[in-house]
Amino acid sequence: MNKTQFLILVIAVMVCLLTTAGCTNTPSTPGPLVTSPSAGQAVGQPQPVSFNATPVQYAHVNGVTLGYREFGSGEPLLMLQGFGNTIDDWNETFIGILASKYHVYAYDHRGMGFSSDNNATPTIALYSDDAAALIPALGYDSMHVYGVSMGSSISQQLVIDHPERVRKLVLDSVTYDIRLPETRLLFGIIESEALNASTPEGVRREAQANLAWNGSYDGLSGIQKDVMLVVGTEDVLTPQAVAVRIAGQINGSWLVRFKGLPHVGSHYAPVEYGENALDFLSMDESPLSK
Repeated sequence: MNKTQFLILVIAVMVCLLTTAGCTNTPSTPGPLVTSPSAGQAVGQPQPVSFNATPVQYAHVNGVTLGYREFGSGEPLLMLQGFGNTIDDWNETFIGILASKYHVYAYDHRGMGFSSDNNATPTIALYSDDAAALIPALGYDSMHVYGVSMGSSISQQLVIDHPERVRKLVLDSVTYDIRLPETRLLFGIIESEALNASTPEGVRREAQANLAWNGSYDGLSGIQKDVMLVVGTEDVLTPQAVAVRIAGQINGSWLVRFKGLPHVGSHYAPVEYGENALDFLSMDESPLSK
């Protein structure tokens, strides 16, 4: 090989090293198969569920019929909706994130949405009894529970009255009593709805149940489940000070505050709220006991 040929070879090798394509015929190690997203869908974006494409099913409990939808697979997670809302009012991205790891059940409280009602006096305890009866009706001894706003009040009553039905518990936008000084705005809204003859019957009965509730404070210290409280720092209906007080009563509970978010922050930051819930639900809360 003469000097010219040697220089050409050196230059060729350098080019091979600097290019991304490489200059070898040896195949590289296969990597994971990546499917291209459909038009308008970003890679790695969480997949929302579709409420319209998901049929409503029905379960008969406590003399009423509760309409529900289910999503995903895995350990069961029961979603308890807030005051005046139905299963159509959850954020689809938020539910989609939860359903990526869990078998999510979202249902309407009696008298709301797809659920029927009877003449029973509406109380928070009655709504929690419905939840407790729905869990075995769906084929489980217990479920993880996620309650939001009024649903978090029902969830507290559920874990106090029926602890055997609850695995882990998330209390989102929570209060232990609607008559606190911090929740006076919430109380005013609920009282107004209870007295408004034009308010839909199901919503008015929910308002009456809230007004009749004596709160859960005395039972909080007896909760022996893994509990996470979630609140937005700009929540004016169930302010963070109330969540801090509850966390102080439940031994070992988590408290997560989302800066700048209002009541029911999953409507505004569904990805962050969904991933936060997944972190909590998957966490081993008692690593030193094993």
